Amino acid sequence: MSKFDRRSFLQQAGLATAALGMGAPPLRAFADARATPEASGVSSQSIRTFLAAVAGSSHEMHSLMIVRHGQNVAQGWWRPYRADTPQSLYSLSKSFTSSAVGFAVAEGKLKVTDRVLDFFPDQAPATVSDNLKALRIQHLLTMSAGHAKDPTPLVTREQDWVKAFLSLPIEHAPGSLFVYNSGATYMLSAIVQKVTGEKLSDYLRPRLFAPLQVSAIRWATCPLGIDAGGWGLSATTETLAKFGRLYLQQGQWNGKQLLPQSWVQEATTLKIQQPATAPGTDLAQLKQTSDWHQGYAYQFWRCRHDAFRGDGAFGQYCIVLPKQDAVIAITSATGDMQGLLNLVWEHLLPALRDKPLPADASASSQLQEQLAALTLPLPSGSHTSPTSARIDGRRFELESNSLGAKHVAFHFKRDACKFELTTAAGRFDVDCGVGRWADGVTSMPGTPPEISGLVGLPVGEQPPVKVAAAGVWRDDNTLQMQWRFYGTPHHDVVTCRFDDDRVQVEFKNSITTISGGGHPETRPALQGRALLDKR
Repeated sequence: MSKFDRRSFLQQAGLATAALGMGAPPLRAFADARATPEASGVSSQSIRTFLAAVAGSSHEMHSLMIVRHGQNVAQGWWRPYRADTPQSLYSLSKSFTSSAVGFAVAEGKLKVTDRVLDFFPDQAPATVSDNLKALRIQHLLTMSAGHAKDPTPLVTREQDWVKAFLSLPIEHAPGSLFVYNSGATYMLSAIVQKVTGEKLSDYLRPRLFAPLQVSAIRWATCPLGIDAGGWGLSATTETLAKFGRLYLQQGQWNGKQLLPQSWVQEATTLKIQQPATAPGTDLAQLKQTSDWHQGYAYQFWRCRHDAFRGDGAFGQYCIVLPKQDAVIAITSATGDMQGLLNLVWEHLLPALRDKPLPADASASSQLQEQLAALTLPLPSGSHTSPTSARIDGRRFELESNSLGAKHVAFHFKRDACKFELTTAAGRFDVDCGVGRWADGVTSMPGTPPEISGLVGLPVGEQPPVKVAAAGVWRDDNTLQMQWRFYGTPHHDVVTCRFDDDRVQVEFKNSITTISGGGHPETRPALQGRALLDKR
């Protein structure tokens, strides 16, 4: 696998998002199940070493939660990220979809050996190939549908994704090889909806989310209102930790068997071996270093150290370690997902000891202080510039551009700046702190990157998104802002350069940075001239 995980974010663009209020109590972050790290056999100093290693790396962590023996021993969010905001999970969504299939199997609504085509007779192609006839639910679960490559980019161009999926050639016999296939997971969601009469998220509500006392989630849908399944779920870090605990506890929660133990074992044990990355690569040698070549289960990855995980693009992790009786939940923004896992194995795995450790009040206190103070670095530069008074409130008329932007304006007061962009559709604002984070919401075109049409898929109506923004003057004539969409792994860097009565506004999304330019920024640099009046 390449350092930049492309597997699921391609499917995120342009998808409607449905909010699902669970009616659960406020987020408690396991407040009723807390313990010092040492009491649970975890070294506080080792966790601190992990945090230091992350700080010295290219990985941008957003949250961390460590659960040991059912106790929450460490949790932290890097400001402006926060505990109560659901995070985009990308392909980690797949593991939740697998769970919905497990519930449906337990209730006798389907079997993993059922033929996929039997659920959708009206959407079958005119000519049905032998491979399509042979396609079973278990092949969707194990990423062995038989396609030569992931069909999702083709499927999501259409209105009816089920029909599109069934119409594409299946070049290989189902079950014969592993090819990562987000469209296959979407089909699982469609099947669950077909047999239950409920969207995936609604079906999971009383069976999974309510018992786990999960706060509100969101799940992206296809144009026909079916939950995307393979991507598009947003949930809190605590939800990930609880989800991992459910699987660690073999489907039990608070003394009740939610998922059958037999399903948990079936869903998390090796079902198919991923092939070597390239011809001539030695698989045995690759397995020594790659957590993407340990075998695949039912929408869970096997890991080194006899662990398993759900994961999503840019470093969203729910890692379950049965031998250590532990769960590690992480949200982040990284282009090197293996590299971040390597830090977990290097520092956090050895921190999980076989028995309780002697109390270490100093190390534990230092760890808690460090976790409470976690923050992403603010942009560096000056908080003031003489230019701010000159341009305050003044509108700049923009040259014709592909974004359809007509005007920009800037409003300054003490430690704040409001950026305004006007298009034919209306005015869009971002409130920005100067030298500090300022919270707000925005419908700014092109933000956040994951639903901005960055990868060329259709874009629907842009819902408002949460943003924390901070800015500084890089020099007297250059205002630079960082817009962090803290419900996602992503952010924008917006650079505004002023020259007499001229302005240039440049956007750069974090996906472009992480990918090394592999997915370039599509928004144009805006050029404009100040109008004579400020209205």
